[in-house]
Amino acid sequence: MKTQTIAIIGAGFCGSTLAVRLLRNPTGARQKILLISRPGAIARGIAYGTRSYAHLLNVPAGRMNALSDDEDSFYAFAKNHDSNITSGSFVQRRLYGDYLESLLSNASQNAAKGCELHNVIGEVVEVIPNAERDGARLIMNNGDHLEVDKVVLSIGSCARQKPSSAAGHQLFYANPRYIHDPWKADALSNVGSDAPIFLIGSGLTMLDVVLDLRDRGHQGMIYAVSRRGLAPQPHRVLNARPSYDEHLSRRMLDNCTIRHYLRTVRDAIMHQARTGGDWRDVIGGLRSTTAQLWHALPIIERQRFLRHVRPYWDTHRHRCAPQPGARLQAEIASGKLKLFAGRVTGYTPNEDHVSVSFQRRGTCIQDSIEVGAVINCTTPAFDLRELDDPLLESLRIGGLLIPDALGTSMAIAPSGALVGCDGTESSWLYYVGPFLQARDWEATAVPELREYVKSLAETLSQ
Repeated sequence: MKTQTIAIIGAGFCGSTLAVRLLRNPTGARQKILLISRPGAIARGIAYGTRSYAHLLNVPAGRMNALSDDEDSFYAFAKNHDSNITSGSFVQRRLYGDYLESLLSNASQNAAKGCELHNVIGEVVEVIPNAERDGARLIMNNGDHLEVDKVVLSIGSCARQKPSSAAGHQLFYANPRYIHDPWKADALSNVGSDAPIFLIGSGLTMLDVVLDLRDRGHQGMIYAVSRRGLAPQPHRVLNARPSYDEHLSRRMLDNCTIRHYLRTVRDAIMHQARTGGDWRDVIGGLRSTTAQLWHALPIIERQRFLRHVRPYWDTHRHRCAPQPGARLQAEIASGKLKLFAGRVTGYTPNEDHVSVSFQRRGTCIQDSIEVGAVINCTTPAFDLRELDDPLLESLRIGGLLIPDALGTSMAIAPSGALVGCDGTESSWLYYVGPFLQARDWEATAVPELREYVKSLAETLSQ
């Protein structure tokens, strides 16, 4: 029996758990799995590579199993680490990284007969299809090449983009007082403990950076600006599963427009408030039908959602754990953290500080603040039009990757296969990860991603 070589490009959550499933392969097929990642810890990615104790999962431990058919595996792992952890606990992200590493290591050591894992450290910069059969040659950034039968792109949080492309800002991005990627090792180590700090973005990355700075002993003022000035919303501490309105999605589908969706959700939230309920149960009740609601929208309505509603959805749907949420509110209440709605209009650096100018939303008012550092806390790009990536460029040029209907991502078939320029599904090139958001919308959290991984593993093993 011929050994099939499967290359998985990206070793974060999706890439690592896909490798685990393939290594457990019960079909008897012989598989050589190449798990390709850039230098750094395998199986962690950006989300679980943090070493900060303040960075917690945004989903309770009891719902964070990496494999949907491996019941309570993470909860048991966490409980073994700390007996006080319950299924409703929001635990450290670094512990989840340990769990993923453990899963991958155990799967490799106990792989099904004929299956083997090879960790490859490096970056794929070009994909050259095999002219005679399925598969391709992968060209690495060091000049090496790999011959493979199938390729899975598992690109998650891509390179962080500059927060503004304005010509006047470009010079400042090379200034040492600008921190482009706060997730890089020791990126925050040189920030002065009393220096005021300016953060671009006010979402979950902003919260992580604020907590990290404070835990490092930073005492200075922190300012954060984003287009709408929306702060992350916290989860509640729950000991029982919440109750959802099973008919909400059906009422929304009566009229598939964003205006109707929004009005229906607002009415449901108002009803919850009148009856002593919580708005979180309205948003949570949409989780299982989000893809259905998204698919029912015409393209023009999806575009309206992205332009006008997405920031509010992200803030209320992707919430932070209760503990960091409480710390965030305490920072705001103390006056040590100030959030603004607006946009940066300029930077004037000198030897001692940088003066940041910004304009408040809805006004012509220009403010200026002197700070010791500016930190980019914008969301990693999930819009392919914003990315300058040699691998993706290679796939575009080769006609192996085409834009999706919205133009923000790649066209991906229900099977997970990429759709090429001829309009057909690839028989050897696949994708799994957050870029599925453009197709199904709900594709960024573990409970959804693990189902995509399971489906693709079954496809690859057939």
